[in-house]
Amino acid sequence: MDKKEIITAIKLARKETKQRKFSQSFDLIINLRNLDLKKSQNQVDDFVELHYPKGKKIKVCALVGSELESEAKKVCDKTIREDEFNKLDKKTVKKIGSEYDYFIAQANIMPKVAASFGRVLGPQGKMPNPKAGCVVPPKANLKPLYDKLQKFIKLTTKKGGSVKSLIGNEAMKDEEIADNILVAYQHFIHILPQGENNIKNVLVKLTMGKPCKVGGKNLPKIEGKKVKIKKNVKEKTKASTEEKTLQKKEVKEVKKKVSKVEDKKSSTVKEEPKVEVSKVKEQKPKEDVAKEVQE
Repeated sequence: MDKKEIITAIKLARKETKQRKFSQSFDLIINLRNLDLKKSQNQVDDFVELHYPKGKKIKVCALVGSELESEAKKVCDKTIREDEFNKLDKKTVKKIGSEYDYFIAQANIMPKVAASFGRVLGPQGKMPNPKAGCVVPPKANLKPLYDKLQKFIKLTTKKGGSVKSLIGNEAMKDEEIADNILVAYQHFIHILPQGENNIKNVLVKLTMGKPCKVGGKNLPKIEGKKVKIKKNVKEKTKASTEEKTLQKKEVKEVKKKVSKVEDKKSSTVKEEPKVEVSKVKEQKPKEDVAKEVQE
């Protein structure tokens, strides 16, 4: 898969999608094959840093102690101190979990973070993750991490036979979106057991648009549905229609010949002369005439 193929798919996705009143996002979809996801060694759960921000503001919440509180308030979108954990009920934690994309936690208070937020953030896949650098020391500089998270995407195969991730925004240039896709794809194939052999296809789509295949033929559409037409089917239908037309012509010719023969027969048959009944009655037999003469 090269950059030109990706840009072609991006242009097609733009063309096939109607303009909306909001700025739509570009999604990357990677469909997999020959991969048993029931086995833990085949499951992927990793982060990739893209070259360009995704065009969407990534909100970060910091769960910190007193040592990191001032730094967190300068950099992050929300800061929750250690002594505030117990004051949050489950409903509030759920609301916080849905509002923020990433959570940063101070390393020495991770047990308390897990106890207070684990039941909600765990199923959402938003617990502070060391792979993304979100578990930090008490005196960390959070600005580089915050900027890095703006370009991060998560690639996970736990939910099914495909990977889907936000990769850009329609306000971005095609080259920037294509670059982000290429970075994510190259990173992803290197962590798959069989590399590109585990990739079935790659699709690009806008939020309200239809998927466009990268490096493949996009099929004709009839009433919004893709229809695949095979050459053999076309040839068979053509042959059958030709046979039907020939049969119709032959039947017409036979009918014409039959009608001509019938016309000839009718013309050769002579009509028998009609004899009036009254005249037949008036005629007498020869014997009666002879008797009358003798007398």
